[in-house]
Formats: sequence, structure tokens, C-alpha cells
Amino acid sequence: MSFPIEEKLVIGVASSALFQLDEADEIFRNEGIAAYRTYQREHQKDVLRKGIAFPFIRRFLKFNELFPEAKPVEVVLLSHNDPDTGARVFHSIRHYGLEITRAAFTTGVSPYAFIPAYNVSLFLSANGDDVKAASAEGFAAGQVLDSAAEDNADDNELRIAFDFDGVIADDSAELVYQVGGIQKFYQAEQTKAAIPMPAGPLAGLLAKLAKLRELEDEKEAADRNYKRFLRTSIVTARSAPADARIVATLRSWNIIVDQTFLLGGMDKGRVLSILKPHIFFDDQRHPHLDSSSAYTPSVHVPFGALNS
Repeated sequence: MSFPIEEKLVIGVASSALFQLDEADEIFRNEGIAAYRTYQREHQKDVLRKGIAFPFIRRFLKFNELFPEAKPVEVVLLSHNDPDTGARVFHSIRHYGLEITRAAFTTGVSPYAFIPAYNVSLFLSANGDDVKAASAEGFAAGQVLDSAAEDNADDNELRIAFDFDGVIADDSAELVYQVGGIQKFYQAEQTKAAIPMPAGPLAGLLAKLAKLRELEDEKEAADRNYKRFLRTSIVTARSAPADARIVATLRSWNIIVDQTFLLGGMDKGRVLSILKPHIFFDDQRHPHLDSSSAYTPSVHVPFGALNS
């Protein structure tokens, strides 16, 4: 019987997002593939340092421990490496005890083409070109950015935060703001307050996370002492009355999030420094991700006209 990958929430992660590969990448850029392969073979048993997405991936895989019968999640390695040089990556995966067993090693070719084969709902990579190419094909993808955030290994939650426009919803409202200014934006949002917005690139991911939330609902109902693991948040530059459209949109998809922060143009870092999500998604590098990266692993979602 084949493995039911289509029943899982799958994240595809590049080795550049999961681990720090700076030294090896520098050898590849300066000396070529032969020197790179030699270096990786010589250091095959040297454990790679944790990368920006590591804390998020480690916690994400915990869903399979919380729900061992369903095992609802899967992480697949999607790598530019060939199988030979990829051996060091899998050695490091085993060292850290990550439950990652599936991979695509594409020997220099961008691996995003294999996203549908592995039923990937989100592709994370530090390679911006790969992420843009995947996004252009309609796949949910994000570029992990350098971050100064430090992980607390004793933190027993998984907190995921999203921008709304251009991430959860499409960028149609953002375009109104860009063309007509803030007053036109609020006028349009008041007029359309009860009209759900079209889905953005990570709407499907949020919907599948909502299914995991339902599993926790069931566990909490059966055990009053159960402490919830997943917390989802929206951190948006919107403010009231434009919040009504967020509610209408999420209700139309039957999705509940744990927290919403309406900042009205405030620096998002002010909230994220307290919330401390393990990953934050936004479609605008400047100023939002510039601000967030000091406090949380941050991911750029290159979607819509603002990223063209």
C-alpha cells in the first residue's frame, strides 16, 4: 500500500533554510562543483549548524508525536544537491532527530517543479530565485531571511504569524491603497466589509493548519489539562474598520485564528518582539520584514504587484 502523502500537511524545505551552508556555498561559488563535492565528502560527518527555519520545522514535526495514529504532517527535503553531496544534510537531520525521510535531490536544477509530486503546501528556501520561480508557477513559497532571533528550546508552543493582505488574502485591497491612498482604501473596505476577499498564496496553508487546530480542539475537549500547542496569529497594518473584511474572509473559509493584531501602520516589530512567533510571513520586505527579522524568523512571500 502506498504512503498517503495527499492526506498530510506537507512542508518542503531546502537545505539552505534548514541548515547554515555558508562555508560550503562559498566553496561552490568560488571553486565549482568538484571542489564543493570534495568538501562535502570530507565533512560528511560534520553536523551542520541549525538554519533560520530549523526551530519552526522541529516544532512542526511535533504534531506527529501529539497525534501518533494520524501522523498528520510531513516534511520533505527539496534540494539543489545531488545525492552524493546531500549525504551530509541527511547526516545532520539524523543527528538532530528530525523525522524527515523523503527528499528530492535535483543536482543543480531548481527543485520547485516537484512540489506537486510531494503534495507540498509550503516551500521554504533561502534561495530567492527558487522561491520567485515557484511563486510564479502558483505554488505557496517563501524566502527565509537572515534573522537575529534566538530560539528557546524550552518553549513548548508553535506560534505562526501571518500578514493578511498579499499573504492570506490576495493583494487587491493593497492595490487600492497603492493607487488611491489610505482614504480610498478605507472607503473601499467599508463598502466591501461583508464580502470575503480572494485567497492569497498561503490561504491553503492556513486552512490546513486549521485542521490541525481542530485535532487539538478534540484533544482539549477530552482532556481539560491538555495545553494547546499551535497558536496562529494575523499581524496586519490594517486597523478598524478594515478589520471587518478579515473576519468576513476567515468566516467564509471556516477558519479561526487565535490572535489578530491591527496595527494601523505601526512598526510590526513592536508586536512581534512580544509575540515571538517561530515564523512570520509577509509580502513586503520593506519595512515590515526589515522590522520583524530582529525578533522572529521571517519569510518573504513574493506575491502580487508589489513584488513584480
